[in-house]
Amino acid sequence: MMHIDIPGEIPVRRLGRTRSGDLLLGGMILVGLLALVVTFLSDPDRARQAYVSNWLFFYSIAQGAVIFAAITTIVKARWNWSVRRVSLGFAAFLPIAFVLFLPMLTLGESYFPWIEQMAYDPIVQKKAAYLNLPFLMTRSVVGLLALIGLSLYFTRLMVRPDVGLVGDDGDPRLKGWKDRLTQNWLGQEAEEVRSWKTIRKLAPALILVYAAVMSFLIFDYAMSLEPHWFSTLFGAWFFMGALWGGIAATALATVWLKGQHADFDRFMGLQQLHDLGKLTFAFSIFWTYLFFSQYIVIWYGKLPWEQAWVIHRSVEPWSTLSLLVLFLCFIVPFAALLGKTPKTTPAILGVVTAIIMVGLWLERYLLVVPSLRPEGPVMGLAEPLIALFFLGLFLGSLRWFFTTFPVIQVWQPMADAELMEAETAFAD
Repeated sequence: MMHIDIPGEIPVRRLGRTRSGDLLLGGMILVGLLALVVTFLSDPDRARQAYVSNWLFFYSIAQGAVIFAAITTIVKARWNWSVRRVSLGFAAFLPIAFVLFLPMLTLGESYFPWIEQMAYDPIVQKKAAYLNLPFLMTRSVVGLLALIGLSLYFTRLMVRPDVGLVGDDGDPRLKGWKDRLTQNWLGQEAEEVRSWKTIRKLAPALILVYAAVMSFLIFDYAMSLEPHWFSTLFGAWFFMGALWGGIAATALATVWLKGQHADFDRFMGLQQLHDLGKLTFAFSIFWTYLFFSQYIVIWYGKLPWEQAWVIHRSVEPWSTLSLLVLFLCFIVPFAALLGKTPKTTPAILGVVTAIIMVGLWLERYLLVVPSLRPEGPVMGLAEPLIALFFLGLFLGSLRWFFTTFPVIQVWQPMADAELMEAETAFAD
């Protein structure tokens, strides 16, 4: 990773659009929305639970990918120069995720059992300062606005210098975005310097906000469903799992993009695949470590309230699904990604990261549903069909980003010495 060859001239390549792709994504959204409506009419509680678990999955993956780009910015990574924009592409789903979150503000007693328990349970009453709907809705909305707003601003700063280097190909849609992003343009070199200076300051703040907001989101929409139970590692397990999901999603999207254009295949090479594979492998171990760190303390403590959450997921009908999640999220990536060859083989890396996505989707489902219906049913056709609604919007937003902006970042951040020299020149 010490010798990174970044070409002096990077071609401008956007993803092409096809009518079959439009029809496929539209069909997924339509089928998923129909399944959501039908399930809500027949079993409203089940529809709410499926909706929340799907939102937690798709939002966390998109947010984790953006945070991955921010982390590589902080450490001044250069290995990911050709896939950095792939991670940023997931930011396109974040505004949609905020809109999809708004119906969750209407969740009441059927989802939050502590609302009813507050009237008679002295332990829950002691948590009333935190567990109350006005405060929950306020912190959720304000926190998401702050996190998504910072993420979109970070993405804008990374994209804006590119817009000055590329044309609009006579496409009115592209011209409109170019006009918006080049308002008050200072010149190419000045824009690159200003963007990079701001990005370096913004990225650490973005990560701190990410850790805080993602923690209380999972506290509110998963841990509070069993209000006697708590884990101080629950937030970290969720937001680090989201980061891992963002890395795996970046790897999966990179493998797919390599087959879409010769330039993508050439520049997103073995080095990028190898590093993405190493990170995917490492975080599968870290995700399992965080889970075991929670479990071992609960196991040897033998306190009934602390064991309740684990017991609900360790006995029938949920035990089989819990073991499946462990198999998909740890055993498969650990065994399949040992060594260099599988990490640098697109087909293997793509299959393993797709399996991880399925495992994390099931994990989000397990975070929510067993607390609300411990006796089952575990899962039917409705849950994956509802997931199609989210998946269609998720993939549609990602494709919109790649058809609007260059898939490979054209401008590359300067080395520190070059940046200091440029800053001095502009100051003079």
